[in-house]
Amino acid sequence: MITFDAAIERVLGHEGGYVNNPADPGGETQWGISKRSYPNVNIKALTRDGAKQLYKSDFWDPVASKIEDSALVFQVLDAAINHGMDNAVRFLQRALGVADDGHFGPLGQAALAMADIHDVHLLYLAERLEFWCKLKTFDTFGRGWTRRGAQDLRYLAQDN
Repeated sequence: MITFDAAIERVLGHEGGYVNNPADPGGETQWGISKRSYPNVNIKALTRDGAKQLYKSDFWDPVASKIEDSALVFQVLDAAINHGMDNAVRFLQRALGVADDGHFGPLGQAALAMADIHDVHLLYLAERLEFWCKLKTFDTFGRGWTRRGAQDLRYLAQDN
């Protein structure tokens, strides 16, 4: 099983440091933590360790507690950080062919237990790619998202 420390280092490699791009709907961002999602956090002063603590409690713990496959845990974690937890869960639900309500409950978990995990990995990344392409900011940020997706495919190959 991938550890939180290994997974978060991968994510932080995608996210980088401080950005305040007016074209980014997330607004001011540090280590991938956005002001839009965390309005009470001083984003500019947020440390790497502070970001890790938020990622552990708000993203890792909910994902890792419901998914046993190490490769999928990382993919869902990365998507949750990039797109929000509800979207990350919807991608998984669509990959599994269950209702995509954003809550990974018993039906989704049962479908995951019965699915070919390698198919789920590929279908999950396909959902993310389609999501990125539909965003109105794809022309501005699409190259970076595509690189992130390519790196996540490499991580998937490494984790299988």
